[in-house]
Amino acid sequence: MKRTHYCGELRKEHVGQRVHLNGWAHRRRDHGGVIFIDLRDREGVVQVVCDPRHGPEAHAVADQVRSEYVLAVEGEVRERPPGTVNPRIPTGEVEVAASRVEILNPSKHPPFPIEDDIEVDEAVRLKYRYLDLRRPKMFNILRLRHRVIQETRTYFDELGFLEVETPLLLKSTPEGARDFLVPSRLHPGRFYVLPQSPQLLKQTLMVAGIDRYFQIARCLRDEDPRADRQLEFTQIDVEMSFVEQDDVLTVIEGLIQRLFALVGVEVKPPFPRITYEEAMRRFGSDKPDTRFGMELVEVTDIVSDVDFRVFAETVRGGGQVKGIRVPGGATRLSQKRIEELVKFVQQFGAKGLAWIAVEEGGLRSSILRFLPEAVQQALCRRLEGQPGDLLLFIADRPEVVANALGRLRLHLGERLGLIDTSRHDFLWVVDFPLFEWDETEQRIAPMHHPFTSPKPEDIPLLDSDPLKVRANLYDLVLNGNEIGGGSIRIHRSDLQEKVFRIIGITPEQAWDRFGFLLEAFQYGAPPHGGIALGLDRIVALMAGYEAARIRDVIAFPKTQTGLCLLTGAPSKVEPKQLEEVHIRVVGEEEEA
Repeated sequence: MKRTHYCGELRKEHVGQRVHLNGWAHRRRDHGGVIFIDLRDREGVVQVVCDPRHGPEAHAVADQVRSEYVLAVEGEVRERPPGTVNPRIPTGEVEVAASRVEILNPSKHPPFPIEDDIEVDEAVRLKYRYLDLRRPKMFNILRLRHRVIQETRTYFDELGFLEVETPLLLKSTPEGARDFLVPSRLHPGRFYVLPQSPQLLKQTLMVAGIDRYFQIARCLRDEDPRADRQLEFTQIDVEMSFVEQDDVLTVIEGLIQRLFALVGVEVKPPFPRITYEEAMRRFGSDKPDTRFGMELVEVTDIVSDVDFRVFAETVRGGGQVKGIRVPGGATRLSQKRIEELVKFVQQFGAKGLAWIAVEEGGLRSSILRFLPEAVQQALCRRLEGQPGDLLLFIADRPEVVANALGRLRLHLGERLGLIDTSRHDFLWVVDFPLFEWDETEQRIAPMHHPFTSPKPEDIPLLDSDPLKVRANLYDLVLNGNEIGGGSIRIHRSDLQEKVFRIIGITPEQAWDRFGFLLEAFQYGAPPHGGIALGLDRIVALMAGYEAARIRDVIAFPKTQTGLCLLTGAPSKVEPKQLEEVHIRVVGEEEEA
C-alpha cells in the first residue's frame, strides 16, 4: 500500500478520507474484542481501530501484531467518540477505522521502550542506536540539525558565498591536535591524514580568488577522551577576502540570528565584545558565562601587608589575591559544604580557599584575627558584601587564581541556582594573545594556530617580546560555551615565516610542511579572515541541552573513549589488508 499521509498529520479536517499509513506498532490494546493499535511514524502517533464487525480480516492480522512490528494500514479517518478524545497528542481528536492491516515485518521485543524521558543506560542506547533514533525527541533533534544546515546554506548563498568541498586526504602538518593517519597503498611508507579542519585549503581558496567560501565540513581529531568532544565532528567553516574583523563578526551574527529564530529565540546583534584580558580578569575564563554576576574581584592591594601568611607571602612572591561574593552563601552553605569547596578548588591547583561570612552583627571567619579591622571592612566594601553573603578568596599565581576561582564561580552558580537558564547571552571575546608559553615543551606556542595575524601595532613586539603580541583573534561564546573561533589570517609569506620561527619551526621545516601555502602567498594573496563554528555544539544548545551532550545531536556518535558500540569500530582487519598498505602490527596484545 502506498502511503498517503504520515500518522502524525491526521486532524479533524481529514475525517471521511480514506488513508494509507505506514509505521511501527507503538502500542497494541485489546478491549473486548476490538483491537486498538497506536501506529507511529516520524511525524507522530495515531490510533488505529480494528473492529471485527467492520473489518474481520484487518482484525485477524491485528491480533498477531506486537510492539514495533512494521505495518501498513488502510482505513477511514473518523472522529473519536465522545469521552475518548486524547488532548495529549495532536491526532487525539481522530482515529483510523482499519479495513486492511498488513504486517510488513515482525520485530523482536526491543531492549527499551521507544518513548521519550526514559531511563536507559547510554551504552544500550548507542548499541541500539537505530531504536534510540525512533524516539520522537531524537528524531526532532536530527530534524533540527537538518534545518540548521539548510538555513546555513541559504543564508550564505544569499550573501554570495560559494560552498566548496575540500579534500579528506591531506598532507600531515604536525602542529596542534593528533592526526588520524591513513596509509597509502600506492606510495609505500607514506601517509595521508584526515582533516582536523580545512584551514590551509580555505586560505588557499582565498588566494585563488574565491573571495567568499563556506562549507559544512567534517573534521577529525585523535584527541584524548573528553565528555564534550567527539573524534569526528562537523563545523560551519567560513572564509572571506578583503575583510577586517568587524566584517566577519557582522556576517556571523546575522547567521546566528537566523539559526536561533528556528527555535523561537530572538537574537539581537551586535553582540557585546570583551577583550581576552577583561574576560580573564572578571570571570577567570576566556569563555565567560555572563548570565549571572559573582565576578572575580582583585584585593591584592588590600591584603599585601596583613599578618595572614597565605595572603602576604603570595603577594610578596608575585602572586595575587582575588575573591568572589556568593549572594546568600553565608546562610545557604554549611561548614561542611565550604570544606567541600576547598577540595573543589584544589583540583585546579589552588592550595586552599579562605572565606568570610557577612552577618547582621558583623563578619565571621577564622582568618579575621589576622586581619586588621580596616582591612576587613575594605574587603567587604570591595566585594560589596551584604548580610547573608559569603566572601571567598584564593591566593596564588594569577593563572591558578583565574582557573580555580573561575571554575568555583560556575560551580556555585549552578549549584545555587543563580543562573537564568532562559537567557541566551552571546558575546565575542577578542584581542587574544598571539602566543602562549607551553610548559610541557618549554617553548612559545600559538594560542590558537600559527596562521593568525598579529595586531598591526604589535608587530614590532615580535622581535622584542612576542608573548605580549595581541592577535586578530576572536571567539564566539554562548552561555559560557565556545561555539566558534576565528581570526584575520596572515597573508604575507615573510610574516608567516617569522611567526613560524618564533614557535620553533625552522624555515626548512616550514617549507616542508606548509610550502604550498607559503608559495601561494607569493602570488598575490589577498587579506582574508574567517571562522569555524561548532555545528554539533550549536545544535545541542539550540535543543536545550548542555554543550557537553553533543552525542545526543549526532546520529551515530562514538563513546567517550572513541568506540562505536553500534558497529564495533575500531576493529581488527584482515592480514591481507595490512599487507596491501605495507603495515605490520607489532606489540599487539591477545584479546581475552
